[in-house]
Amino acid sequence: MSKFLSTLAVAGLLVSSTAVFADTATEGTATEATEAVETETMAIVVDADLAKKGAKVFKKCKACHKVGDKAKNATGPVLNGVFGRPVASFEGFKYSKNMKALGETGAVWDEANLIEFLTKPKNMVKKTKMSFAGLKKEKDRKAIIEFLKSVSVAE
Repeated sequence: MSKFLSTLAVAGLLVSSTAVFADTATEGTATEATEAVETETMAIVVDADLAKKGAKVFKKCKACHKVGDKAKNATGPVLNGVFGRPVASFEGFKYSKNMKALGETGAVWDEANLIEFLTKPKNMVKKTKMSFAGLKKEKDRKAIIEFLKSVSVAE
């Protein structure tokens, strides 16, 4: 088990936390690496194997969304730190009127909201700028959410 970061910025919030990589058993199956980060609002636990699968699914998103140290807004906003971030809050991106309205309600990109949005974006946010039809397979949505969690946890 290795510890890192005593202070971590997650979702634009400065948070005191300790992240721990640990081997954990999942329902009596093989052990897998997970990463947990305690924040003031939520704990982010990343299934490393599922996040790797999500990185492959993310290839569908790369034309419009960027992640990584040098990521910049494109057709869509940068997705670093998106998990746990308030909706329509990435600085410098011009969101649709309806996405801004959703953000003004206090909505946050958590697992439930990401599942709904990734299933069919225009069902959740009418007239969103996101032209992507959605991810049909539940396993793809779950994998990409794990990937997005992984880019929401900084080292």
